[in-house]
Amino acid sequence: MIELIRTNDAVVISFVEALLRDAGIRFVVADQNMSVLDGSIGILPRRMLIDEEDAPTARKLLEDAGIAKEISGR
Repeated sequence: MIELIRTNDAVVISFVEALLRDAGIRFVVADQNMSVLDGSIGILPRRMLIDEEDAPTARKLLEDAGIAKEISGR
C-alpha cells in the first residue's frame, strides 16, 4: 500500500473516503486512533493508504475534485 494523503483535516479525510468508496477503491486510514496521544487536538496527521495499482485513478479523482494539493508527494 502507498500513501495517498496525509492530513490533520477530518473534513478532507471524510471527503476522500467518500470519493474512493464511490469509485470502488479500497483504502485504509492509518493513525486514526492517534488522537489519544495528541489529546484530540488534531496535531498528528492521519494517512490514507491505497493499493499502488489504484494510485493513478485515486490521484485523478482528487484532481477532478479540486483537492490535488492534498496528494502526498506534491
